[in-house]
Amino acid sequence: MKFFFEAITLISFFNLAQALNIVIAGGTGKVGRLLSSTLHNQQKGHDITILCRNAFLASAPNKVSEAFGWLGEGFLDKHDSVQLRDWDGGDLLDIVGCDWQGWQDDALPKADVVVNLVGGYTEQRPMACERIVRESLRLNPSAKQILLTMDDEDLIISLKKGRAKACEDMLNTNCGDATCLRAQRYDIKGSCKQIMDIIDSI
Repeated sequence: MKFFFEAITLISFFNLAQALNIVIAGGTGKVGRLLSSTLHNQQKGHDITILCRNAFLASAPNKVSEAFGWLGEGFLDKHDSVQLRDWDGGDLLDIVGCDWQGWQDDALPKADVVVNLVGGYTEQRPMACERIVRESLRLNPSAKQILLTMDDEDLIISLKKGRAKACEDMLNTNCGDATCLRAQRYDIKGSCKQIMDIIDSI
């Protein structure tokens, strides 16, 4: 019996030793939903913070707007290691109130991994990327940075390709531990697997 409890204690300690603090920017889309769910289901004790433009709408029982990402109340109840945090997302025009203020100090100092899934490929993407990089360097330069971008074939327009490359260059130039990934637009599982392979290797 003593051996059994010692084994359980050892397993629990091992899981806690593997627990990571993971921040996912733009994590209310399909890839973010699958990624946060996969991380939670590993039962390693990960703390997962999703940066989103409107945590109130993202956690509502039903989706109320196509303009904002949504996970839903049921998802968050089932995945209690996942929490939402408002941030400006690179575009203050979409922000209502002041709940986004202080996201850097709340989310980044303890982060082991920062995953950037911000989509859209408008001017918002490089702005959001710049905020993540700048604030990470200020508060936690040792955090692992992961950026997921669609393949050029899916981006099609040269302007979008340029913005995507600018974000990758920003990470590679400024962050000591950065990985830039490419994935096909509708390959949600493949995108998630690429990110999980990196996180599991930490």
